[in-house]
Amino acid sequence: MKENNLIQYLLADVGWAAFVILEGFVMTLYRSGVDRANVLCALKEELNYATHLGMPAVMLYLKSRKITNLARCLNEHLLSGYFQQQFWVHVPLKAPVDCVEDLFDEEPMTEERATEDSWEWWNTFRTMCDTNKRISVALEITEDLPEEEVLQRWLSEPVKAVVLSTSLFLTNKKGYPVLSKAHQGFLRSLFKLDVQLILTGANKHADKGIHSYQQYLDHLWQAVFSSPRNDILADEIDCLWQGRETLPTPDTVTQFAKGYEDYLQCPLQPLMDNLESQTYEIFEKDPIKYSQYQKAVYCALLDKIKPENKDTESVVLMVVGAGRGPLVRASLAAASQADRNIRKVYAVEKNPNAVVTLENLRDEMWGDKVEVISCDMRQWNAPEKADILVSELLGSFGDNELSPECLDGAQRFLKDDGISIPCEYTSYLAPLQSSKLYNEVRSSKDKDKPPETNFEMPYVVRLHNCQILAEPKPVFHFKHPNRDEVIDNTRYKTMEFDVDKTSILHGFAGYFDTKLYGNVYLSIVPETHSPGMFSWFPILFPVKVIFQID
Repeated sequence: MKENNLIQYLLADVGWAAFVILEGFVMTLYRSGVDRANVLCALKEELNYATHLGMPAVMLYLKSRKITNLARCLNEHLLSGYFQQQFWVHVPLKAPVDCVEDLFDEEPMTEERATEDSWEWWNTFRTMCDTNKRISVALEITEDLPEEEVLQRWLSEPVKAVVLSTSLFLTNKKGYPVLSKAHQGFLRSLFKLDVQLILTGANKHADKGIHSYQQYLDHLWQAVFSSPRNDILADEIDCLWQGRETLPTPDTVTQFAKGYEDYLQCPLQPLMDNLESQTYEIFEKDPIKYSQYQKAVYCALLDKIKPENKDTESVVLMVVGAGRGPLVRASLAAASQADRNIRKVYAVEKNPNAVVTLENLRDEMWGDKVEVISCDMRQWNAPEKADILVSELLGSFGDNELSPECLDGAQRFLKDDGISIPCEYTSYLAPLQSSKLYNEVRSSKDKDKPPETNFEMPYVVRLHNCQILAEPKPVFHFKHPNRDEVIDNTRYKTMEFDVDKTSILHGFAGYFDTKLYGNVYLSIVPETHSPGMFSWFPILFPVKVIFQID
């Protein structure tokens, strides 16, 4: 390949050995006047031959909204084939004015059609192919970028490749190819989806070589992940583009969640299951949650015991669902910080394995001040009532683990003027678009359950390849202690969301926030997320029948 010739260059090397592009062959047949039946026959032959060669991926082009026959042909191929071949659908980010005619339609492209949303082409195509997980997007970045909301919508799609033309590159003062700030920003967002890069067009920087494009794109990749790609030396990149980029330090949540993006997990069931020690250990590493709990207990102790009474008064504190003891440690540290006396700490835990750890900690560190209770809190008869009741029974939706039911039952341990930590919490819901998550739910297999039950349960998931279609809205609110004469947590709510663009509803994302005590809060709601806290991922409520929002 000569560097000054037309190039089509696959930059990333993450497992795809080769791919075929079928657009040129089919377009040649069409323009030669061959009838539609023969074109479809030829396309099927090419698809079958690509399968015979074992090509991992086949690229197909969408030229307009008229893609019915192409989708039908591909869908037949998907249903009949055994080889798990991937199909990359080449879609321009913005429909060009001079777009060629559709493969099977003689209607010419007009100015009105040129303003069409190319996402609509893709959405129609994948819908006709039953949102098959083997169909992905090869997104062509255009010179003019659409508005931000359109860009965000593409980030919820299964983008496997990004097509970049050399015509998009500018020339910096040193003569090297660079992209505009807007293109850089969108490309960084796409990098987080682990896309491959395809560079096309004539080499506009022949004196620097084709690889100067790759070096620049590797530099952008490094700025996202803080690690060089394709073994490009960091000092070589910095020499070429020094001062243009800075390497961000990944935040705590990003580091913790690495590898869990869009991975479906069943919510923990600590009432039904005894959690493993490793599960406790992971969440005990959270740098924010227990410091906030300590602060909440600290504030509660100051309110319970006034300064003038600190030498004569003491409190009884109960930790219900003590696990391996992080809340006990936080409570004792808060008492030392507040210079207040906790006469007795009752650590109640039903998991007999975790109780072993609690008893060892009592013997080695806490002494007689802590009494370990190996019992289900619902069955325990407390010898005395508590001034402060501490728990961490909240799930990703607030009320999806042991709260509020177990806390409502445990409040019989609390004095009439007692304090519950947490004292209130609210769940939130937001509509979500993500074909990746929809296909993950649909393909989940449980031999003991029919497939449709996959959509009848929630999942805890680190949301990544998705788009939140509207701001989260509050759903249910709970307060503790609940002094209602009759406690009934049966409830429902009807909600409306304003979605200002055409989208596909694949499910709902759930969040919660909680007031521990006073002005001490924890939140996983995106707008108010507690910085650095990773104890809870959002919860996903999938919908079985997806539908388009216009």
